Amino acid sequence: MKPTADASGQVTTLDKRVTSLDGAIQAMAEAPDFSKHAKLRRVLEALRRVLLQQGGAAAVQARAQALEEAGLFRGTDWASPEILIPSLVGPGLRSDDVDTVVMEVTSELRMLAVAREEFAHPTISAEDARQFLTQVLAMNLELLFTSPSEAERIRQGRIAHLIRDLFRHLADEIGYDSVLDNLVDEIWRILRQRPIQVDQVQSLITRIAIYRGDPDIDLGASSGQGIDRLITSLFGTTEACRDDPGIDVFRSRLESLDTRGLQYEATGFARAMHDTGLVSPYHAELLRFVLSDSDYLVGEALGLSDTGRNCLLRFSDLVHELVEKAVHPQTAQCVYGLALLLDRGILYEPPVEPALWRQLALDLSPAARERLILAFGDEPDPVARLTAGVLSMLGQPLGVGQGDNPTCQSARALSMWAGNDPDYLLQMVVWAARDDEVIMHFEGQPISSKDLASGVASSLPTDLDPVSLLVVPHLDRIYAEMGRHCADRPGDPHRWVNPEFHGWWAARGFRINVDVSTGNLIDLETFLREFHASYHPTYNGDRPLIHPQPAGVAVTDSAARYVGWHAITILRVARDPQDVMRVYFFNPNNDSGQDWGDGVVVSTAGSGERFGEASLPFDQFASRLYIFHLDPLERMEPERVPAEDIARITGYIERSWGAERLPAGSLQAAKDPHP
Repeated sequence: MKPTADASGQVTTLDKRVTSLDGAIQAMAEAPDFSKHAKLRRVLEALRRVLLQQGGAAAVQARAQALEEAGLFRGTDWASPEILIPSLVGPGLRSDDVDTVVMEVTSELRMLAVAREEFAHPTISAEDARQFLTQVLAMNLELLFTSPSEAERIRQGRIAHLIRDLFRHLADEIGYDSVLDNLVDEIWRILRQRPIQVDQVQSLITRIAIYRGDPDIDLGASSGQGIDRLITSLFGTTEACRDDPGIDVFRSRLESLDTRGLQYEATGFARAMHDTGLVSPYHAELLRFVLSDSDYLVGEALGLSDTGRNCLLRFSDLVHELVEKAVHPQTAQCVYGLALLLDRGILYEPPVEPALWRQLALDLSPAARERLILAFGDEPDPVARLTAGVLSMLGQPLGVGQGDNPTCQSARALSMWAGNDPDYLLQMVVWAARDDEVIMHFEGQPISSKDLASGVASSLPTDLDPVSLLVVPHLDRIYAEMGRHCADRPGDPHRWVNPEFHGWWAARGFRINVDVSTGNLIDLETFLREFHASYHPTYNGDRPLIHPQPAGVAVTDSAARYVGWHAITILRVARDPQDVMRVYFFNPNNDSGQDWGDGVVVSTAGSGERFGEASLPFDQFASRLYIFHLDPLERMEPERVPAEDIARITGYIERSWGAERLPAGSLQAAKDPHP
């Protein structure tokens, strides 16, 4: 268990921290029983520091027996692993107390060591330990491959990633056989939201594919129904790549095919892409190959609608250049973005075509080039990587995610511009990538990102798509500066910031139901009546929403407890297939399917959602809303809203985030809530 130097002979950070952990374990082991508690703090801190490092879980697993024998679990429920309950692991890992999380993680790694027969535990067998961990994995699927939620990021910080590392390690060691069916359902749930970033899902599918390919493992005839479709969408989509032969062999097979054979390949790839939202690297290679053949085959490979085919024929030179520059096996996912971009017909907007030609010739600043290489590597080159990111964002405006960063406002703005003002988005990309500076105006005064030191995020984000990676740091600083311009104004700064930051289509009317100075609820009935009169078709003259509107929600956890303020975009209000009036909205928080407690469960599919939308019944959405914009000149009749509807929504609020925000409440919110 001594530190091991890396390939260069240097002792890594993990090695140093493991050495410290070994010393702490030895000190506890040598201490008499009555003083072991005095050594506990040192061991817990050393464990935390090791677990935060890549490879830390394996290092702690290797020391499970030493930790057990030293007395780490003595005097706790974890001291008797045979009585531990799998359903209680999740709450332990989600605890606000870091020590509890570290103990829970260490307990799971001890179970793993027992399951792997690395040491024999006196009270639990290897088979029982494996069964325990299998149940833990099945009950906490979201911890295996989804990003931390808003609640986790706020409450746990870096510990949220430590938990994800644990679950990936458990899955790699234990396998997926008994949880495969649930995993497949969860993968499809994520893919139905059509995120731009699918690296985590692809990684999971790859791991499952490798696991299923192990001849020593029998998953059973019924295990993982639906996983074949996911695996073949990446590795064996069509006849020419059924055996996953590698790009070079695949291309040689394409060269031997006639036009009919190529068409068969093209339609097979397109069908899989639009079915799953995933793009195979072989698909990218096929698209590059047929580029020199005919636009008909290009259209077939992209699976275009009539609108998309017309765009392809009208702007053929541009599309060919975009494919040549951006589409590579490493950037295959942008093929889906390109197809949707063409189907949207936005190339017919006069500024978009020349803006994309400019994008193709863009000269990146050294800082932009360095950031792209650091995040994605140097193959293909950064210009290709950024162009691929542009195609994805223009094709999937609702696939933008904020990553593990408090930058929901910036992600929301990028999504809005991609959907509503694509040439403005392309201009933003040019400023950020070429000039390493973005200039926006607040009430006529220019604000340069270059002159600003900090934004909402405390560090530069790295877990974003290529466009967000370059643009979000600038937007984040500008957004924070706009807020500072409003610091001496009464009320919430978003009244002025949102229209200036997002665009003219953000309505100038503004409503908030929280008193910024006290955190108490104010004018709740008026707020709810005006929201109905502005957005509910029954009360606004059946007037559809023309432009997406920024809004703020009070996020709650599954127990309906207040977590924080969050920025979303209201997209439309309509009846679902069950005739329930719903608000369809965009949530930049990576995975919109969240349980907000008290029966308020956000839907992402099955209730009339389009790809990328989240939705709630109108009254449930209103119960979590705290900021919205409206047109003050529109004629409204808020008095028409029935009192029982207002009472029902108020009940939701009082049972959740508003429980202690009533005027007589004792607990006050922080000032200046930021959606």
